[in-house]
Amino acid sequence: MQYPIAIEWGDENTATGIVFPDIPGAISAGDTPEEAYDNAVEAAHIVLQEMVARGEPVPKPGRIDEHRRNPDFEGWGWGMIDIDLTPYLGKAEKVTVTLPGTVLRQIDEYVTLHGVKSRSTFLSNAALEKLRHL
Repeated sequence: MQYPIAIEWGDENTATGIVFPDIPGAISAGDTPEEAYDNAVEAAHIVLQEMVARGEPVPKPGRIDEHRRNPDFEGWGWGMIDIDLTPYLGKAEKVTVTLPGTVLRQIDEYVTLHGVKSRSTFLSNAALEKLRHL
């Protein structure tokens, strides 16, 4: 799932900071943008694990244009980070799905071309993305 991030750019004296506005407490920093990004992914997973352990739902990602209006982020840059939510969604359950052959082939091509873990991961992510907009 793609989550928006707010980026406070660093310089030679300060670290680059990253905040997930939709995942409370998921913040990171790094001496380089790449290090801040890697640390942000790790921070998001730590916070999500803690939330699920407390019985809290996984937060849905908001929209960058909504977050940009928040005065706390004035002057910050924006981006997106893909967070695999699979570990936080509960035990996997097997279902039978019937799809047209051409759709199934397109899914399989997408999975292969984009390095998606599996057809099931693709379908789960597609469903979550659609549900995000409810």
